[in-house]
Amino acid sequence: MTEYQTLALEKTGAIARITLNRPDAANGMNGTMTRELADVAAQCDNADTKVVVITGAGRFFCAGGDLKDFSTAPSRGSHVKGVADDLHRAISTFARMDAVVITAVNGTAAGAGFSLAVTGDLVLAADTASFTMAYTRVGLSPDGSASYFLPRLIGIAKTKELMLTNRTLSAQEAADWGLVAEVVAADALAARADELAQQMAATSAGSNGGVKALLLDTFGNGLEQQMELESRLIARRADSADGREGVDAFLAKRKAEFA
Repeated sequence: MTEYQTLALEKTGAIARITLNRPDAANGMNGTMTRELADVAAQCDNADTKVVVITGAGRFFCAGGDLKDFSTAPSRGSHVKGVADDLHRAISTFARMDAVVITAVNGTAAGAGFSLAVTGDLVLAADTASFTMAYTRVGLSPDGSASYFLPRLIGIAKTKELMLTNRTLSAQEAADWGLVAEVVAADALAARADELAQQMAATSAGSNGGVKALLLDTFGNGLEQQMELESRLIARRADSADGREGVDAFLAKRKAEFA
């Protein structure tokens, strides 16, 4: 298993656990972290991994970009572009892999940390977590897919409110807005994430990947195009080993055993 400077990766069976591991820097994203995120995402994009859990070490999930790191670069713009490109490569891989991505937001998620948090297929938050965009506060603009996912999750008006006013949402407010699937007590977050990961590890990776692919494309397609994708995908699933096992298990009134 690859050793990382800014991340911790633990693999148990079909579950990969990624921990953003710069607690002394509020898990801020520097060039090393985003390069490592892109690498670890690629490592997890395989048939053996059915669930990816992403969380943070210490009090923060991720405070966003490491501004101190940015400020020391000879060309701030070029440096930030490289950091953003690596982060985007990681997010694209997480979004398109078959594995279910669970983000377990253990503390403050700001800037790119907020962006990353809400890209999870299933988003859990500690009751002490908070969410803020924070980009315009320092004269920057959003990255990390925020301008793609947030309007789809909460609409343009609320997205503008978050991005322009830098309003901070509590975990419960984030859940009420539709950004978080479940809020749990801070001391129960890790256990709940593990429980959900185990539950997802027993499901069909191909089916989960199909759900992700269909929903990722839905806003760009017309009705007939989307239905054609649905019919082609369900036909492939019906011919797959998991599809045959799932149907046969249902008819036999037994629990399906997916690969």
